[in-house]
Amino acid sequence: MKQHVLRAVTATAFAIFLQPALAMDHSAHVAPAAKAASQPLSEGTIRRLDRTAGSITINHGPIENLGMGAMTMSFTFKKGLVPAALKDGEKIRFRAEEKDGQYVVVRVEAAK
Repeated sequence: MKQHVLRAVTATAFAIFLQPALAMDHSAHVAPAAKAASQPLSEGTIRRLDRTAGSITINHGPIENLGMGAMTMSFTFKKGLVPAALKDGEKIRFRAEEKDGQYVVVRVEAAK
């Protein structure tokens, strides 16, 4: 009888205390590079690339994560982000995010 009660108490404790922790969204604990790599990419064509200024103008399709439709617009990016082989006119896949009120490209690769 004692073992039966102990099992019931253990099961109840699990349900109350541990299950919410298991159900939590732990994405905030994922490294930023791994998180960016797992996010969906948008497609576009480079219209103007200025590596010195850290600016890229892209004619792009919808950017789902920003709720943005297709258009041509400029984004900023950190030095070294855009692969050296990419140039004006190239088709790309990219990830853009809004940071401090600016649209920033955080990942870019040649379209396959």
